[in-house]
Amino acid sequence: MDNQDPSARPHAQSRTGGKNHPSRGTRAAAGGGVVHDNSRHTTRFTVIGNHLAQHSELSLLAIGLAVHIQSLRSGAKVDIDTLAARFPEGRIRIAAALRELEAHGYLRRTRVRTAGGHMVTRTVSCNQPGRSGAPEEPRPRPRGGADKPVRRRALPAVPSPAYPAPDLLRTALGVLSGLRRDDPRLLLSATDAEHLVPGVAAWLERDLTPEEVQRALTSGLPREPLHRPAALLAHRLTAQLPPLPPFRAPDGPPAVRHPLQNCDVCDRAFRGPEPGTCGACAGGL
Repeated sequence: MDNQDPSARPHAQSRTGGKNHPSRGTRAAAGGGVVHDNSRHTTRFTVIGNHLAQHSELSLLAIGLAVHIQSLRSGAKVDIDTLAARFPEGRIRIAAALRELEAHGYLRRTRVRTAGGHMVTRTVSCNQPGRSGAPEEPRPRPRGGADKPVRRRALPAVPSPAYPAPDLLRTALGVLSGLRRDDPRLLLSATDAEHLVPGVAAWLERDLTPEEVQRALTSGLPREPLHRPAALLAHRLTAQLPPLPPFRAPDGPPAVRHPLQNCDVCDRAFRGPEPGTCGACAGGL
């Protein structure tokens, strides 16, 4: 029989079940917490990070929707109509959950044009926001080493009114602000609107109504996306500027209407610059 070495460290016992983990079994059950009965998945499973499953700011609907989207195959439809037909929460709640995931980086949605010319929404699901597996394309560095700010191209010049009265400029700004109601692509920044106001005022100065100017700027726009709507409007204001209205001579002064007078002879009323006799009595004298 071999002698045991009292200085040797004992072998660690294998941990099976919950016998060696009272915190996972007995204590959890005694405290009323959750007890996990887990089995190892070998097929049809999706790995979800705790940063998503236990997210402190996402709603429960957004977390569940992200789990569902990450479990789908590539190319599966995840638009609002498809998800609303799959789940009972409805379009409004599903749209809000998608916006949550997009705000926290779990979804990226962009509008792209297909080969057939149709605009579609491309959705990219990120299981770890900020850690894209696709390498970023290196940006060419400008000459000189340091990155220089991108200079914005100046807008084309626009005509100016002969008399830029404040009311005229205010009406022109109202025309530009209302263009987006006819076409959302014509939403202008404050800087672009300030540049275009004199051009619209020049049109209004030519006896056109605000409605006529608005129709001239919004009719016949191209169907493709407008990358610089302010440049397009500046071109139209210059190239399609209507001519000045024909000169009209001012009307002569109105006829003088003399006050009523009483005739000194017959006492009848007549019009005259001074008191006296009427025409009939003056002719008989």
